[in-house]
Formats: sequence, structure tokens, C-alpha cells
Amino acid sequence: MATTPAPSETSGDELLEDSLGLLHRKALTILKRIRDGALDPETGHKVGPSFPISKAASLVGRTASAIREAERDGRLPERDRTASGHRVQYTLEELDHMRAVFGTRPWRAPGDTPAIISVSNFKGGVGKSTLALHLAQHFAIRGYRVLFIDCDSQASSTMMFGYRPDVDLGEDDTLYGHFHNPELLGVRSIIRKTHFFGLDLIPANLKLYNLEYEIAGYLAQNQSFDIIDIIAQAIDEVVDDYDIVIMDPPPALGMVSMAVLQAANAMVIPAPPSVIDFASTVSFIDMARTTMRQLEQLGGRVRPAYNFIRLVASRVDDSKSMHREILSMMRQVFGGSMIGSVLKVSAEIDNASSRMKTVYELDRPVTSHEVHNRCVRFLNDVCHDIEQDVLRTWDSRAGQFD
Repeated sequence: MATTPAPSETSGDELLEDSLGLLHRKALTILKRIRDGALDPETGHKVGPSFPISKAASLVGRTASAIREAERDGRLPERDRTASGHRVQYTLEELDHMRAVFGTRPWRAPGDTPAIISVSNFKGGVGKSTLALHLAQHFAIRGYRVLFIDCDSQASSTMMFGYRPDVDLGEDDTLYGHFHNPELLGVRSIIRKTHFFGLDLIPANLKLYNLEYEIAGYLAQNQSFDIIDIIAQAIDEVVDDYDIVIMDPPPALGMVSMAVLQAANAMVIPAPPSVIDFASTVSFIDMARTTMRQLEQLGGRVRPAYNFIRLVASRVDDSKSMHREILSMMRQVFGGSMIGSVLKVSAEIDNASSRMKTVYELDRPVTSHEVHNRCVRFLNDVCHDIEQDVLRTWDSRAGQFD
């Protein structure tokens, strides 16, 4: 005769904790497998992109013949060959050396103001991190000095740099560590080089969420709104080393997001042309405007006007009539406040993300050459439009837009 098991003395809370703990361990196993698949098997690190001589010449601003001539006369190192006799492709670091030799580095002049761009929207799933990552990598590929600051405790962007944020990083590796102990952890101590030459990273993990409580607690105790400048002050310590700073804030208008908006001098707002997403974007714009005005009225620093604010139609699906209709209305109403190019839905972006890569990191198409090339074109177009907005703010480039 079967016996009935005795009632467990384990509490419901303990059972829940055990169940969640088991799920967490299994999830980490999956995450490790995905991350390991994105790493180079020889080095154990992510590897940046490389380019054939034709593409390298375009990026450097010289002809392929000029590169070959510089290699022959010793201004550039002689190029190695593959087993099949082709030239070994050029890395981003080698492109930077070429630009130094040819005098074509696109860096801002000392008197130009670095672009500090917040890619913001308080609704998730609008393509915010996708746009921020590709934008930062675009600038690095073009030869600019870029700092990417992940301000979102979900740390999706940090993960794309090859980290398991809550395993590989501690709280002292993020902005939270710096703000918690600024004397010991200067901003430079938390900046990391990445597999993308010219693109540095301040990472995030879940500990960064504590900053929301600490800023709120400081405001309650001190009645001083200077605390909202904490990200701006951190950037000020290192901004002279960079041409462009890209910030990926949380998808919510909390304390950290307000500090990001206060630190930025430009804003890019991804806005999908669907009714719900667009309505959320409208609310975000109004709340951001109202919040910044209230901060000033309550004694916060009066921040200067942004150099530019641009909407980007994101996750656009041309096959959906409602997307086409809303996109048409957005273009009519927003005019010059909206960039002309659009960030479309693409299987190439999704498939690259599932490999913990961006489209710019793929060494071959995941879907088809046609889909891949079309995706690269619209990403390049969006990033190029924003690059032009940045250059217009630099006095040294004013002649380009006369």
C-alpha cells in the first residue's frame, strides 16, 4: 500500500526561492553558451570587424592604390597574404594607423564640443539599445573616438560587448561604484577597452539600479538637486578624450534617466510607427520636457538647450499599412525634427542579436546576402544622418554645410 509523503516542513518562501534559484542557474547556463559562441575560440574574446582593401580605402578616405603605394614605400607596413594569396583584411586599429599616416582622422578640433548623445525612450522594445549600439559602432568604424555609457541596469548593451553583466562584473565596475566611492573609483578606472578599437565602454549590471534609490534618498534628505548632475560630472572628467559619447538610459523616466538627460547635449528618440509605441513616445517627450522644467524651477542647474533633438522611426515594417500611414504622418508633422532615414525591422538584426552580435560585427550574412546588405544600408543611412547632425555642431566643420 502506497504511503502518503509527510508534509514538508519547508516554507512556501523557501520553495519559491529554491525554484527561482534553479531557474536562474539554468538561465545562466544558456547565457554562457550564447556568449561563448560569440567569442573567438583562440583568444576567448570578441573580435572586431575587418575590411578588404576596397572598403578600407573608402573608410580611410584614400584610394586602394594610395594604400598599396604607402605599403610599398614603407609608410604603412607591408600586408600579409592568406594561403590563397589574398591580402589579409584590415582591422579598425590598422585603419586608425592609416588615417594617422594620411592625415584623415575625423576627430573634432580642440575647440569643438564633444557630442554627448542620449538615445532615449521610456518604453521598452522600441529599438533603443539596438540603435545606440549600432550608432556607437558606426562612429568607431568611421574613425571617431567613442565612449559608450550603459546606464540601464538591464545591461543589454553591456552583454553585447561580451559580458554576462551580473556574473562578470561587480558593482564597482559600473557607474554605481564610481558614485558610491568617487575618491577610490575615478571614472577612468571603470572605462573598459572593447573589441571595437576606438570604442570604450562604461558597463552596467543590475547593481546600477541601486542608484535610483540613492539619488531619490539624497534628494529627500538634502533638498538639493545638484545630485542630478552626477552623470554630467562623471563625463566631464574624461570627455576631452572623446569625440562622441553615447548613453543608453533605462526605458523609464526615473532618477538615472533624468541624470542622463541632464548630462546630454543631444537626444535621439527612437519611435516605432505603431499606435501604442507612438503614443508612449508622445508621453515620453511631454514628461521629459515637464520634468526638466520642474528641476530648474526647484533649484537644479539650468542646462543649455540641446544641440539637436531627432526622432528616428524605428522597427518600421513596410508590409504593414498602419506603419506606412503613421510614418507618413510623422514625416509631415515633425519635418526636420525627424531624420529622413528609418530603422526597419530586419531578421538580420534579430539573428545577429541571438549570437550576441550587432549587424556590424557579422563576418558573413546570417540570413541571405540580399537581406544582410539591405539591413546594412538602412543602418548606415540612419547613422550617417545622425553623424551629419553631430558634424554641424562642430565649428571646425562649419564649411562643409555652407
